[in-house]
Amino acid sequence: MNATHHRLLVHNGTFAAVGPSGDITGARGSSPDGLFAFDARHLSRWQLTVDGSTPTVLVPASEGGMTASCVLVPPSGRGEPPALTVFREQTVTSGTLMERLRLTSNRAETSSALVALTVDADFTDQFELRSDHRWYDKSCTHRTRELLDDGVEFGYHRHEWHASTQITSVPPPDQVEETGSGARRLVWRIELAPHATVELLLRAAAQPYGAPESADGPDEFLTAAPLPWEGSDWPDLARTCARSLADLAGLRIPAAGPDGEMLRVPAAGVPWFLTLLARHALFTSLFTLPHRPELAAATLPALAATQAAEEDAARVAQPGKIVHEVRHGELAYFEQVPYGRYYGSVDSTPLFLVLLGAYTERTGDDKPAQRLERHARAAVDWMFTHGGLDDCGYLAYHPDEGGLSNQSWKDSPGAICFADGAPVKGVVRAAAPQGYAYDALRRTAWLARMFWHDTGYAARLEQAANELKARFARDFWMPGQRFPALALDESGRPADALGSDAGHLLWSGILGPEQATAVGRRLLEPDFFSGWGVRTLAAGQGAYHPLSYHCGSVWPHDNAVIALGLARYGLREETRAVARGLVRIAAAHDYRLPEVIAGYSTEDAPRPVPYPHACTPQAWAAAAPFALLTAVAAARERSMGHAVGPRRGAAANPSGIPVSLRRCQAPRPH
Repeated sequence: MNATHHRLLVHNGTFAAVGPSGDITGARGSSPDGLFAFDARHLSRWQLTVDGSTPTVLVPASEGGMTASCVLVPPSGRGEPPALTVFREQTVTSGTLMERLRLTSNRAETSSALVALTVDADFTDQFELRSDHRWYDKSCTHRTRELLDDGVEFGYHRHEWHASTQITSVPPPDQVEETGSGARRLVWRIELAPHATVELLLRAAAQPYGAPESADGPDEFLTAAPLPWEGSDWPDLARTCARSLADLAGLRIPAAGPDGEMLRVPAAGVPWFLTLLARHALFTSLFTLPHRPELAAATLPALAATQAAEEDAARVAQPGKIVHEVRHGELAYFEQVPYGRYYGSVDSTPLFLVLLGAYTERTGDDKPAQRLERHARAAVDWMFTHGGLDDCGYLAYHPDEGGLSNQSWKDSPGAICFADGAPVKGVVRAAAPQGYAYDALRRTAWLARMFWHDTGYAARLEQAANELKARFARDFWMPGQRFPALALDESGRPADALGSDAGHLLWSGILGPEQATAVGRRLLEPDFFSGWGVRTLAAGQGAYHPLSYHCGSVWPHDNAVIALGLARYGLREETRAVARGLVRIAAAHDYRLPEVIAGYSTEDAPRPVPYPHACTPQAWAAAAPFALLTAVAAARERSMGHAVGPRRGAAANPSGIPVSLRRCQAPRPH
């Protein structure tokens, strides 16, 4: 979403996208506006007029988490200054948009104004708003509009599915008018004493179908622990961390745990993904683990609660598999899209195990590991059975005709390809998930040995991890390129495109030291490194396109993983180069890292070129600066020759990152 068009207010599973004046117009396509909750638009019009005219914006709506404010005046000429000024403040809480309108007279005599607010709620599912040329049958639906003493209530019904939006005000409107289009116009006749102020308090409250009770209450997320950048002598990274922490606070949404307990987990991003996407939540939790472990503590049981228990081909579900995406909207409910609980990812399951082990190692808290032992073992079983480790030696997937073509993090069509640009077809064994699987096996072996007291199971997993590492070196390594293949195709032929996924292999530890050093240095060559970050696909590859989603763009979260991988192997200067690039991107975006930018180099463009459909704010981009804190500090310790010791008697530290780096201060940018 383009922030120059809409201001975003986000809190606890609800977001509002409003224009510079605070209005909502019912826009669709790549930049929709409205009040959204549970995957539906609960407010599609919210348009203010004064004396029949749209006010002029003096100060556009600012963007600041839950609240935005702007200053408006009625249209006027140079010779007749405006009679009044409108101060408009909007706040989003769980399911609710609150607005405070202050009308202040600028005259020395009594005056009057006719204030009107045109409102409507179309209850459109977010999948309908994307303008992707898909049509969804929505027969047997009807809408209601009920006049209230202090406003109006809009309702929507489809069989048992029902939702409503109630709009009220203090004082109540003097009149509620029909507009002819289904919208309603709330009207107030305001009398203003000389230089006096009159307030209107407006409230739009959404009631989505199946929504849990509000989890609002005291929130210590922003202040609970020492801030990791205190005392920083890298000011731009410090500012980025502060902005990121505020974004992550707003992006948390309610989710249920295995026993029905309410949790708050990181949603993926706004506007399209204010929902639980496992891969995003897992990386976000891993990046922030040294600083905000409560994200991991909530994400793990929330994903355990949605772990598949049986096969369902339509949802790509198999026993033990961790969910990819959870949706609550009307189209998901009526199974017109497969995403109610959709399992189309090959990497969420090993990443779940990685986070469980990393959380236990980092915090020393073994309660989740004990509580989720059954879920962890089921996830391991899935990797060997349905995941493919037993059958073909690797995690593998088929493109899902009704869902995602690719099921690793680069999930767009054509993203897993050969050097000539041809996509990998049939059964796909993408490289990055093999690294995650290796890490997952090692970490789970450590949990089994240390906390489940099952040394036989631990030994089997350790052997499987070692065998996977040896197979990977044999089948994926391209000696001529001194680089790993992006994937293996159905016949076992390496897909020889040069992709940033290699950095994920550094992070997981599946590469040997000599290979890892070669890969790390190759990722900083000019065809990969744009100056802003490492491109998803090296320039010159057949599929390279700087404005593609996954074939040449630069992703902050991808680069954060790469930085952690570089640090793991002690590549200090390369780690710092990646960190500097990301911090420069953030500084150019008011210290907020976008989901993705174009792959143009710093020589091509003096400022980062936006990717036109990026989500902002976005969770794993917001979490990336915290990974940089860990990576730069770890690279420094590695380069100084500090040993990486085991934790709580482990045979080896599964993370490969010094356990002493609990809350690293932001280092110097040199």
